Amino acid sequence: MSEPKPPSPPTPGDTYKGWLFKWTNYIKGYQRRWFVLSNGLLSYYRTQAEMGHTCRGTINLATANIAVEDSCNFVISNGGAQTYHLKASSEVERQRWITALELAKAKAVHMQAESDDSGDDFPAAPPVSGQGGSCRNSEIQSTLRTLSNKVEDLSTCNDLIVKHGSALQRSLSELEGLRVGVGDMGEKIRQVAERATLFRITSNAMINACRDFLSMAQSHGKRWQKALQTEREQRIRLEDTLEQLAKQHNHLERAFRGATVLPPSFSNLTLVNKGGVSGKGDASDEDDDIEFFDAMEDPAEFITVPADPKFHRRSGSNVSGISTEAGMDDQSLDELSLTSNSESPQSLELEPVRQRRTRIPDKPNYYLNLWSIMKNCIGKELSKIPMPVNFNEPLSMLQRLSEDLEYYELLDKAAKCHSSLEQMCYVAAFTVSSYSTTVHRTGKPFNPLLGETFELDRLRECSYRSLCEQVSHHPPAAAHHAFSEKGWTLRQEITLASKFRGKYLSIMPLGSIQCMFDKSNNHYSWKKVTTTVHNIIVGKLWIDQSGEIDVVNHKTGDRCHLKFAPYSYFSRDVPRKVTGVVTDKDGKAHYVLSGTWDEKMEFSRIMQSTKGENGTEGRQKTVYQTLKPKEIWRKNPLPEGAENMYYFSSLALTLNEPEEGVAPTDSRRRPDQRFMEEGRWDEANAEKQRLEEKQRSTRREREREAVKAVNSPEEGAHPDNYQALWFEKMHDPVSGETLHVYKGGYWEAKKQGSWETCPDIF
Repeated sequence: MSEPKPPSPPTPGDTYKGWLFKWTNYIKGYQRRWFVLSNGLLSYYRTQAEMGHTCRGTINLATANIAVEDSCNFVISNGGAQTYHLKASSEVERQRWITALELAKAKAVHMQAESDDSGDDFPAAPPVSGQGGSCRNSEIQSTLRTLSNKVEDLSTCNDLIVKHGSALQRSLSELEGLRVGVGDMGEKIRQVAERATLFRITSNAMINACRDFLSMAQSHGKRWQKALQTEREQRIRLEDTLEQLAKQHNHLERAFRGATVLPPSFSNLTLVNKGGVSGKGDASDEDDDIEFFDAMEDPAEFITVPADPKFHRRSGSNVSGISTEAGMDDQSLDELSLTSNSESPQSLELEPVRQRRTRIPDKPNYYLNLWSIMKNCIGKELSKIPMPVNFNEPLSMLQRLSEDLEYYELLDKAAKCHSSLEQMCYVAAFTVSSYSTTVHRTGKPFNPLLGETFELDRLRECSYRSLCEQVSHHPPAAAHHAFSEKGWTLRQEITLASKFRGKYLSIMPLGSIQCMFDKSNNHYSWKKVTTTVHNIIVGKLWIDQSGEIDVVNHKTGDRCHLKFAPYSYFSRDVPRKVTGVVTDKDGKAHYVLSGTWDEKMEFSRIMQSTKGENGTEGRQKTVYQTLKPKEIWRKNPLPEGAENMYYFSSLALTLNEPEEGVAPTDSRRRPDQRFMEEGRWDEANAEKQRLEEKQRSTRREREREAVKAVNSPEEGAHPDNYQALWFEKMHDPVSGETLHVYKGGYWEAKKQGSWETCPDIF
């Protein structure tokens, strides 16, 4: 088979064109592009028709490195500013491009060297700052490396020319001595000897010219290196100065806030905007192409100021836009009304029936590069990607869901409230408290297997029982039901949608939470906010909660609008801030809540509200005169050594503790989760793969059975129509939502030890 014809060496005015595949990103992969090589520049276009008007990118070969990866792939880079990952259709085509690129690069370097002959007379270039300076430095360093490599090649050629030239002359001299009698042959040999001598002289001249070029390049290189060092030192000084200024600015802001704005009691001015609430949640959830930036500080919804201690009821004629809040119906609710709901001494003296564990084995220090796995997951649904246990914590998502009950006392107090508005404050505080355990929890919980359950029986210690079940696998959905002897019921169905967006991971809980109180028949519902995990690529992982929550009482029409402010380094507010206003069905404000989702919440009773002047963007602010704020919730301290135990709270430490009598599908019985808790991560990974493969096999079997059971298109069974064991899908007429509701039977089955209906999932 004949060799393919290589491309003809391009002259400075020649061009070389053709199709290549260029790497774009992890979503689109390689895309076909039209490349043009001309005058030492490689440019590309989406199509040939774009050549006349739109160039998508150009790289200068004079400062570029060309590297071959495999039979069809090669990389062109100019030191970091630009890098093209290219792929040819065949090995022959790749070799043609490599040859043309090397020839064009050699000519471009030669022309650049000729144009810089007078470079010694140029003054040293001043340091450049910013991105342009970085690109310039990269080009200079690349040029130095290229010159050094070329000179080494020339030196090697010099040695070879000297060696072979001497050998050639020696051989010709010997040949001339042997055939001196042959006239014609001797004449030809003398001519060849003369040509060899000329070749040697020419080679020496070339080497001398190369030495001159090397000397000039070295002199330029020293000057460039000195300029680079000066710029590097200046950049370091500027970075140090900027860091100091940022720290000073931060200290000044904190001092200012401490003096005039937000003291620890959160009783001073807070700004938020009253008109036009924008779309709920994180806007980045709607568009994968939108990057997540530091949030700018939002204008405020309201301003709170302390009310006059001798506050009296004003008439509406005194101040325009005033609505009084001290009606006769509320006069019975004084400052101490909420604190009167604290637990009785008898309930505090109740001892738990068993001692729960307070420690788990310390987390092993196994290193695994997160980016090496996550780079292939950009834009994908994270629940469908197999992940090693190195990124997990030894709890399942069902157990994490049960952690919402850590501050169940808030619901106990809410059940005793006589006022629905007062009750709303406790329910709102409960919604915020469920996020307090996430501030340091960067580990991913185990994805529950279909049919997996988790019970949390704290009836004798805390008067409540809780049950979770994984009711769907794709999309993953979990149903939760909890009831308390103190007169409340909590139920929720949560489907997690997660997207990895390169720089951060967004977790969007879909579904609703509902809370019902037996005494008042008040029925509350709300949704969760977006959780964002930052610094996926580099740096320390940290978690933020952002978005808005509307807690609605469907019986009375009361509402609490909570706003979780996204963290921003440049914000003047405290980090992880949460604010909220409790209003009745007529929109009249009664309470203000403020605090942070990782520490505490306070509430203040509104005595008077005044519509203020228009603020920024034409939005109207409201001034609330409030009584002294009272603390309604505070986070429990973490147990000692929590940083070595996945930052688990006291409740979380007990969730995976083995218990007798639980269902065979309980999360405590998962072998991979148990191995991970014990520090046996290799065995945990093996078990995790086994369980996932078993679940896939079960799904395929269910699909086959569904096909066999089809009697008509209307009655056809879909493989995802899994029937939950303890929950059933129902429509809630109060909230208007459809969700899985506990249908009963679990605790009776546990009492009898009858688990025959439970599937074998482990």
